[in-house]
Amino acid sequence: MRPLEYVKHFPHKVQEVEPVSITMPDGTRLAARLWLPEGAEHTPVPAILEYLPYRKRDSTARRDSLNHRYFAGHGYACVRVDLRGSGDSEGVLEDEYLEQELADGEAVLRWIAAQPWCDGAIGMMGISWGGFNGLQIAARRPPELKAIITLCSTDDRYSDDVHYMGGCLLGDNLSWASTMFAYNSLPPDPEIVGERWREMWFERLAGSGLWLDTWLRHQHRDAYWQHGSVAEDLTAIACPVFAVSGWADGYTNAVFRLLEGLNVPRLGLIGPWSHRYPHLGLPGPAIGFLQEALRWWDRWLRDQENAIMDEPMLRIWKQDTVSPFTSYDHRPGRWVGEPQWPSERVAPRRYRLSPRSLVAPEEPLPQTVHDPDLAVNSPLSVGLFAGKWCSYAGGPDLPGDQREEDGGALVFDSSPLSEDVEVLGVAVAELELSVDRPVAMVAVRLSEVLAHGPATRITYGLLNLAHRDSHEHPEPLEPHRRYRVSVPLNAVAQRFCAGSRLRLAVSTSYWPIAWLPPASVTLTVHTEASGLILPVRSVAEPDPVPTFEPPEAAEPRHETQLEPIHQDWLVKRHLDADVSTLEVIEDKGTRRIDDIDLEITTSAVECYTYRADDVTSARGETRWHRGLRRGDWDVKTRTRTVLTCTETHFHIEAELDAFEGERRVFSRNWHRVVPRRLV
Repeated sequence: MRPLEYVKHFPHKVQEVEPVSITMPDGTRLAARLWLPEGAEHTPVPAILEYLPYRKRDSTARRDSLNHRYFAGHGYACVRVDLRGSGDSEGVLEDEYLEQELADGEAVLRWIAAQPWCDGAIGMMGISWGGFNGLQIAARRPPELKAIITLCSTDDRYSDDVHYMGGCLLGDNLSWASTMFAYNSLPPDPEIVGERWREMWFERLAGSGLWLDTWLRHQHRDAYWQHGSVAEDLTAIACPVFAVSGWADGYTNAVFRLLEGLNVPRLGLIGPWSHRYPHLGLPGPAIGFLQEALRWWDRWLRDQENAIMDEPMLRIWKQDTVSPFTSYDHRPGRWVGEPQWPSERVAPRRYRLSPRSLVAPEEPLPQTVHDPDLAVNSPLSVGLFAGKWCSYAGGPDLPGDQREEDGGALVFDSSPLSEDVEVLGVAVAELELSVDRPVAMVAVRLSEVLAHGPATRITYGLLNLAHRDSHEHPEPLEPHRRYRVSVPLNAVAQRFCAGSRLRLAVSTSYWPIAWLPPASVTLTVHTEASGLILPVRSVAEPDPVPTFEPPEAAEPRHETQLEPIHQDWLVKRHLDADVSTLEVIEDKGTRRIDDIDLEITTSAVECYTYRADDVTSARGETRWHRGLRRGDWDVKTRTRTVLTCTETHFHIEAELDAFEGERRVFSRNWHRVVPRRLV
């Protein structure tokens, strides 16, 4: 592991400016923080914008200081802006990626370009939300925006985000809605906005709304999701794009689609990381990502000829065989490069299914197959050890040993591999199947089974079978009718080692990664017409090997941890009641940002429960506590969201309470009933 090195001396001295107010066309003022290289007012420089709802004053303050001071020290003006209705900005944040957010982003770009310290060339960089709106604003072609770096984001908001993977409602839909429910409950800082803080706070408390209700009312890929999905028209993006993700992140697929679909200069980078910047990457190895970003900005904002575009279009960490575990400090593997994507060095290899067997193309099918049709009705425990749809911390939210999960699935094993097999891209399960219900899902997992037995999940895919032909216009299944479906698995780069086996596992549920179907389903796989297509990579030696500098960043803002951090994942089984619960604890304790004497308290608990084999017993509950304190100023919020279901409806119960000191000053409850529409 290469530790992050803090750089103390830069080519340029840096001036930090806060508060900064940017007035929108309608008069609303957005709050910003600036990092300016000394002398930029007299010798203008290019600028880099990061545009987020995650509270620059407290939530991202440390990370912002690592990144933006670094770029400013190398001669770039950096601007970090709180979205309308978040942090210290005026207004109310009512949902993700609304037209207002994108129009405000364009106005911010115009404001930056008009400042005396900016030479008119601007880039956007952001991870997650900031990666999303960077792509979305790029598709609007503002003239000031010359290039973007988008990390851990997607071009498809419906089926490749936290909402509906393969048309299946994700548990992260509840989790993420609850996260933003809590974020939106916090006030601005009185040191920035003055006495207006309470008025602004109550406006947010009353107006931000319950996003989970909105997202559940759009169960198909309609205009709501098409807005902000740049996959609708990738040709709209005219500036260079650098797309970054990690194999433990939820957003690797978009990197491949962007490289294939864009018609602009572009690069892709995928490491072993979770949902983090690569210089902070876990699992490791972390890399000198800020140096890579500087090379990108120098090329596209300063028009400096350097070698960054002469290197492979796609640089990836090809993962090696590893024993299954829920957390890794380092994921073994090696860096490789592809000069273009799609790659001429990747070709499909089709494995056939036979009862309990995954048969390689060169192998004969077993001769003694009496019944090629296999049925499964998975226990609802399949998925309890699946980890999170998107790993945010690199563990313990990664999938563990799959053998317990495999006990509730149809399992197809290959023969032991006679030689290493390298895979890069999207594997696809081609299944001929039938079910006994009009609504059903299928979960498909690909694992590497080590010679001594443990099974490491490499990738997986989900498909709501009512969405087999369309996410826009799904149709119910005809019970017992045969259908042919293709289930794409999440993109992967993996070396399966000689002596291991490939394992394809098929189940009818994957809770709580995905919400359970409305009724218990028996699914039959007709193996004679089913198979697995692997994207096998063959490269003549020597393989292109990208190299990266060690990770570095600017010195962080100093924080003091006042109360300890506690994180855990617990599976609880009450045998007398036949109730199982996955409890996720994310308690960040209390920390103080020392230079502004601000204490921040954050804790969250998520519980996902089911009873016996009752799919309508599925229950998700999230509880968040957040607090801010400085001297006599002491505010706290508590949010609670519960999602349950029947065969025909989803039920949402939500609570929001806000406190000044120990006095409750705001309280609101929600009860919503949403019809299920083939989900």
